Amino acid sequence: MNSSKQFFHNNIMIIATLFFAGAFIAGKFSIAEFPIPSLTFFRFGIAGLILFIVLILQKRTLSIPKKDIPVVFLLSLLGMVGYHLFFFAALKHTSTINTSLIAATNPVFTTIFASIFLKDKINARTILGVSFSFVGVLFLITNGNISVFENMSFNIGDLLMLCAILCFSSYFIILKNVLTRINPFTLTAYVFIFCAIILLPFVIYENPFSYLPNVTSKGWGSLLYMSIFSSVIAYLIQQISVQRIGPVKTSLYINLVPVFSMFLAYFILGEQITYHKIIATIIILTGVFVTIKSKIK
Repeated sequence: MNSSKQFFHNNIMIIATLFFAGAFIAGKFSIAEFPIPSLTFFRFGIAGLILFIVLILQKRTLSIPKKDIPVVFLLSLLGMVGYHLFFFAALKHTSTINTSLIAATNPVFTTIFASIFLKDKINARTILGVSFSFVGVLFLITNGNISVFENMSFNIGDLLMLCAILCFSSYFIILKNVLTRINPFTLTAYVFIFCAIILLPFVIYENPFSYLPNVTSKGWGSLLYMSIFSSVIAYLIQQISVQRIGPVKTSLYINLVPVFSMFLAYFILGEQITYHKIIATIIILTGVFVTIKSKIK
């Protein structure tokens, strides 16, 4: 494999993080028109349906080993249902700053879990890269104003966000072993469908007929974006990335999400980009670069 192809395969998560960042913008529009469980249900239900249609058209196998059904169900419960429900619930009880700060610990927890459960050897360069990226995210969120920490207080929302991150970090660790037995495309389809099945009782309780007729084209457009780009494409890339470069390096790319969100917010929502944010972007990119060059999967 030549160097350009190798670079693309090692950094394919950049595309996924761009689509994940777009979900933050789309979410601002869709969350105003859908209840949280229903929004998650429709997002991953539509995404799962799309993936199964593609699998059928490509005449790929639609089955997974029966022995793996419980672990695939667990992946869906942790990475799709658990993360999104805890995340959206946290936003109702805590500040965006607190939520973002806790979210930035995802690579840290993933690195620790990989060391404990996967017996991955964490070298100094990996620790340095994760630390750089974490500091960059803190700098981005606080705009370089350290005094923000003096006024911080922790509440139930922070605990909910911590639960969300623990769910997603656990999802990454379990995912690596499952991908040795199940094709990423098929696995992603089942994870999405299981998510929809788990949430179906909540959707029925919310009575979708009471709000669906009032959903605007902007709401449906935002939902379809999250289903196709932020779910089908982004999560599929994420599965492939975990398979190729491992959960630790893959999780670190998630710290690029606030960077891409910043630029998307500038072009779509008209939010300003300060020099603090530019410095933070450089620090985050340095952390990601250092870590992907380390010898760890």
